[in-house]
Amino acid sequence: MEQKKEAVIQVRNLYKIYRIGENRVRALNGVSLNIYRGEFCSIVGPSGSGKSTMLNMLAGLEKPTKGQIVISGQHLEELNESQLVRFRREHVGFIFQSFNLLGTMNAVENVALPLTFRGVPKKERLAKADKMLDLVGLSKHKNHRPNEMSGGQQQRVGVARALVVDPEIIFADEPTGNLDSNTSAEVMELMKKIVREQNQTLVMVTHDNHLAGFADRIFHIIDGKIVKIENNRQ
Repeated sequence: MEQKKEAVIQVRNLYKIYRIGENRVRALNGVSLNIYRGEFCSIVGPSGSGKSTMLNMLAGLEKPTKGQIVISGQHLEELNESQLVRFRREHVGFIFQSFNLLGTMNAVENVALPLTFRGVPKKERLAKADKMLDLVGLSKHKNHRPNEMSGGQQQRVGVARALVVDPEIIFADEPTGNLDSNTSAEVMELMKKIVREQNQTLVMVTHDNHLAGFADRIFHIIDGKIVKIENNRQ
């Protein structure tokens, strides 16, 4: 029962070249890939391989030197800064390694924060945040502040915050970098499950091959080139 796949991210011949003094460093050296709706992909590689540069390009945080990035039909390389900000606000959710939660706010308020920037009325924001915390299994921690939660719980808040904007795509940068291996596995399973259920697309960057293995497809990147793509989906 093979559905026609819709490529939500298309990357064509992507280069990012940095000038460092006299030298030119190719952080990305001609990358092409497709990522499909409802897919969990990981980009894995050693430090300095270009994986974080890749994520920043896909998220519209950095401009390519050359090449195309088409997300949801939009050419990111053609957008100006304010268009990119709008694009991120409307299409993208982020999960960070350092949780980036505000210590003065409880879990519901932290999750509701991205909706504040969109001008969603308070009652609606809080109701939606409430629902997202149920989804990530934190029904009992809604009024807790970050310092009253474990690292794993804080990262679940981070996942809920990324999801609250109904993003088409979620970008996760070493999302379990600060967690122990058991908690990491729990958070990965949670992310995988939610992406499946909501038919969203998750792109994760990691240096950890074991964590990368939770994804449907794994892009191995070395020296700015994709050297191997593994298909993991059962």
